[in-house]
Amino acid sequence: MITDRDQARLSPPVTDRDHTQGPAQAALTLVEYGDYECPHCGRAYPIVKEVQRRLGPKLRFVFRNFPLAEAHPHAQHAAEAAEAAGGQDRFWEMHDALFEHQRSLDDRHLVQYAEALGLDLQQFQQDLTSHAYAGRVREDFRSGVKSGVNGTPTFFINGVRHDDSWDVETLTEALLATQQ
Repeated sequence: MITDRDQARLSPPVTDRDHTQGPAQAALTLVEYGDYECPHCGRAYPIVKEVQRRLGPKLRFVFRNFPLAEAHPHAQHAAEAAEAAGGQDRFWEMHDALFEHQRSLDDRHLVQYAEALGLDLQQFQQDLTSHAYAGRVREDFRSGVKSGVNGTPTFFINGVRHDDSWDVETLTEALLATQQ
């Protein structure tokens, strides 16, 4: 029997540094370690959106980068693009664009998404070229390793790794069960 002590825990906990959606004081926090080029993360994307819709203000969602660059050649740069957009207060818009266009993550497309979002293109391209956000992506990745992440997507519910399936019903029920 797996006890609470045996389950992997989120490290570090969610802070102001993280990209979050939903109230900071929400009773439930769902953290995803994801890779923009991972097909499993692509399947999880609409599931998380539906869970957010169902739980509304009870849920805070956090996304941390975990690019599996050896398997997904565009994952690292896509994560840096999301962070560069975040530097212009448009992280979530870029996050959504990347998952919605998961098969087109080369640099030319990243710039097109930035343009469509109304980002300062000169700044965005400079950030990508200089890898200005590579350190931030690396911090997320290292926190994932420290938290026991070994694939994507990996979810944490209120700081404890969710090792069950992540379909809408199972994920919603697992989140709600932490309130009991």
